[in-house]
Amino acid sequence: MPRPIARVLALLELLQSGGTRTLAELAGRLEVDERTVRRYAQHLIDLDVPVESVRGRYGGYRLAPGYRMPPLMLNDDEALAVLLGLVAGRRAGLTPSAGAAGETAAAKVRRVLPERLRRRVDAVLDTLAFTDPPGVRSVPDTTVVLTVADAVRHHRPVSIRYTAGDGRGSERIVHPYGLVAHSGTWYVTGRDPAIGEDRTFRLDRIAAARTLPGAFEPPPGVDPAQRLLTGLATAPHRHEVTLRIHGTVEQIRAGLPASVATLEPVAGGADAEAPRWFRVGLRVERLDWLPGVLAALDRPFVIERPDELRGLVTALADRLADSARRSPPDPQDPQDPQHPQHPQDPQHPQDPQDPQDHGTGQ
Repeated sequence: MPRPIARVLALLELLQSGGTRTLAELAGRLEVDERTVRRYAQHLIDLDVPVESVRGRYGGYRLAPGYRMPPLMLNDDEALAVLLGLVAGRRAGLTPSAGAAGETAAAKVRRVLPERLRRRVDAVLDTLAFTDPPGVRSVPDTTVVLTVADAVRHHRPVSIRYTAGDGRGSERIVHPYGLVAHSGTWYVTGRDPAIGEDRTFRLDRIAAARTLPGAFEPPPGVDPAQRLLTGLATAPHRHEVTLRIHGTVEQIRAGLPASVATLEPVAGGADAEAPRWFRVGLRVERLDWLPGVLAALDRPFVIERPDELRGLVTALADRLADSARRSPPDPQDPQDPQHPQHPQDPQHPQDPQDPQDHGTGQ
């Protein structure tokens, strides 16, 4: 928001607190001179805000008695964007911790929203869970978000028109448990009564949603965020990996979060926080990234399957060991590959008759 507009609105907020404010006080609060305050007051008058000028030694400006700001005229998209932005800012640590500025700002916005819109937006905020710091990867339709959130809040079934990842479309009924924002994508977890199983749907793939009559009872203690993470970690992929890793849950989760791997303690211990063995399960499309993750964890581990992963870990270990054995380059040694006169330097190609050149196929 441009600074002059922001200060005009700041002047209005000061006047709404009641009483007469002197020119000197307003100029000091807004960090402008008194002439600029008069210009800002005229802007408000031009917007039909009844600002009154009070003459005299202690004169200044005040609002006409009985004046109240009208409801904040935001549409559904705008209201949801503003309040979700405040919530995301708090979670990401972008708002000051002292004074809970994000919470008070959200409360002010909610207070001036029309009742119908406030109830719908509250349903989203009450039913939404985050699994990680907020980000943006896919943007769902606001009407879909509001409809599904309302169904979650009131335990109502919802009919959705859904497009799967392979492009196939379908109409289905869902008993939604909750909304979850994970890695920049919105999901709804719930039960598909037609097949009697729990399912997770991406909201950006829902073209339309409609609340249906009736009600359902969600499972006791249901945790939509945990169901989503478990579903992502156990989704079918090309490779099924099973490991045993020794460490704490926190140490293992640092490299293998809940959306990637499942953890099951192999044997209990007296201290739940102490390192112990866990069986770790993953389903992945590629294995090439796992050796680096296991090395970065720096915890004892055992590969149960697949054997292909053993070869990749061994190859990484060999490369690391080979690099560790290398000596630093000596730029003064002509035989060192880093020396500008080294015979393999591109600017000084080898003699084509050199026997080392024959049979390379290069």
